[in-house]
Amino acid sequence: MRLTSFTDYGLRMLMRMASDADRAYSSAELAAEFGLSRNHLAKIMQKLSSGGIVVTRRGGGGGAMLARPAEEIHLGALVRVLEEGYPLVECFRADGGSCSIDGQCRLKSRLRAAEARFLQDLDRSTLADIALAPVSSD
Repeated sequence: MRLTSFTDYGLRMLMRMASDADRAYSSAELAAEFGLSRNHLAKIMQKLSSGGIVVTRRGGGGGAMLARPAEEIHLGALVRVLEEGYPLVECFRADGGSCSIDGQCRLKSRLRAAEARFLQDLDRSTLADIALAPVSSD
């Protein structure tokens, strides 16, 4: 399985946020840490917010925080949210994609099963399990 860079950065940001879940993280701070444009980071945050993973507040003292404890957020759920709209293969697209061997293919069911097992394995771990060590302010 290969995850999109969108998901990769989303997971990294969540790992950082889980390291100190009581504070709000600004988009500028996270963009600088991960070398992302604020625009790209905003798209990732919007997806995480609409998926109920983070909550965001605007203005001074605002930023993004986890919507619930990291111990309650399973990695499979994160990948499902972040990879939504990015099917593993073309024939998994909502519209079925364009495949000249559709109806004869014996690979599709195997790939669906492999994808399901991959996500089920990730569901065995939580964001708390992979949180980064807290950053020292010393």
